Amino acid sequence: MGTENVELMKIAKASLKGNWGLAIGTFLLYMFIMGFLQGMADYYPMIALGTLLITGPMTLGLAYFSLSIARNQNARLQQIFDGFNNFGTALGAYLLMFIFILLWMLLLIIPGIIAALSYAMTFYIIADDPNIGPLDAIDKSKQMMNGYKMKLFLMFLMFLGMALLCILTLGIGFLWFIPFANVTLAKFYMDIKNRNVIPEVI
Repeated sequence: MGTENVELMKIAKASLKGNWGLAIGTFLLYMFIMGFLQGMADYYPMIALGTLLITGPMTLGLAYFSLSIARNQNARLQQIFDGFNNFGTALGAYLLMFIFILLWMLLLIIPGIIAALSYAMTFYIIADDPNIGPLDAIDKSKQMMNGYKMKLFLMFLMFLGMALLCILTLGIGFLWFIPFANVTLAKFYMDIKNRNVIPEVI
């Protein structure tokens, strides 16, 4: 079943040691850019299209950055823009994931959640293999997550509890929580990447 979620969180915290300032600043910049564009979209509808176009590349950029931290490599703030170097794949993956999850959601909430969990590794896969196509990356994520969806779901429940605690800090805790959660997810990806596929559990 892979490394326990609690242990993954511990090693993510260890990887962030000495990098908290960089991680917090990077994720703040990401949230400012995306939040600004989404806010402007309320007044200028055309900006909504621009936001749609950059969400995939920016998400890929976060995957690059989070994996660099998780692998104790030389992470750089500029990495959140590196997803634009693979713009077509990042955009295609984002749009396909959105459509597939939406279609599953139209059936029932639970199938939509399962689909989202299945596709969760897509951008990490693209970060590691820039030559892979968007649909192939999604398919590889589905295969990789075979037997691990419940484990990831339980991790998200733990994140939810942490997020609720962050609210009690008037939101200040989110400065640490968001980088921590993303690096933990990168650790999750690294942990299951080379493991054998095991029987489906959900």
